[in-house]
Amino acid sequence: MNIASKSSFVLSRRHLLGIEGLSQQDISGLLDLAEEFVELNRQVEKKRTSLRGRTQINMFFEASTRTQSSFELAGKRLGADVMNMSTSSSSMRKGETLIDTAITLNAMHPDILVVRHSASGAVELLASKLDGCSVINAGDGAHEHPTQALLDALTIRRNKGRIEGLTVAICGDILHSRVARSNIILLNEMGARVRVVAPSTLLPPGIERFGVDVARDMREGLAGCDIVMMLRLQRERMNGSYVPSVSEYFHYWGLDTKKLAFAKPDALVMHPGPMNRGVEIDSIVADGAQSLIREQVEMGVAVRMAVLEALSRNLPNA
Repeated sequence: MNIASKSSFVLSRRHLLGIEGLSQQDISGLLDLAEEFVELNRQVEKKRTSLRGRTQINMFFEASTRTQSSFELAGKRLGADVMNMSTSSSSMRKGETLIDTAITLNAMHPDILVVRHSASGAVELLASKLDGCSVINAGDGAHEHPTQALLDALTIRRNKGRIEGLTVAICGDILHSRVARSNIILLNEMGARVRVVAPSTLLPPGIERFGVDVARDMREGLAGCDIVMMLRLQRERMNGSYVPSVSEYFHYWGLDTKKLAFAKPDALVMHPGPMNRGVEIDSIVADGAQSLIREQVEMGVAVRMAVLEALSRNLPNA
């Protein structure tokens, strides 16, 4: 049985290029719509037809498992025709520019384009060159990863009942993390108190201007926290040495039961994945009773369905 949405929410923009610029109403509307999809995805019949006749192209210039598969599943559950465009053998590998790629895509008349790219701003450039198509940023460089922040917010809200007033510690490689940036913007917008916890070498210059508290010691950073959000070391983005060694990093900055004890007794642990066990998080914590990591994956499909549906309502002839 196809179940129609109870929500009439429409996102106030054509593209989702970042959390920056979204209002509290936009964020809450997407989270409320995603709640519907959580329940739908737990039923035997998981299909809707809200994107029937629409074409969704996923272009991932960086490798991804969770994000790409969840966008594909989200589109198919909404009835879209979903195509995963291989970028490893694409014309861009042969010298085609991003603008030429946009011209090619325009000729295909897609309705929704989901893009992950290693260069910050690449997704915005594509969006500016495409006609009549909604573009979703699935991660661009160290800039933003909006759907990850939204799924994190949904996970927090479902487990804590609210976001406003919570203290959230984001720990690890802040410097190279688009997840950290999107979460900082969203959590501040929704009234949480945000701390970033990292060694000085992994903190962006001027990070305080983002409205966060800064700690360079895990015990200080986790004290009294409601949510502990760990980030992986993004060594593929590092030119040079940012930490002395992996074992030393884990000793000082990896989340284990001793460090977690400084947070509130009911503190919950999150990680956007993929995890480096024994580097930024201990397996006992990752698989423990306070971990929300598996739930984050489930929320990812629901949030991406919500984003696809909300944007589709702005498309021509919607």
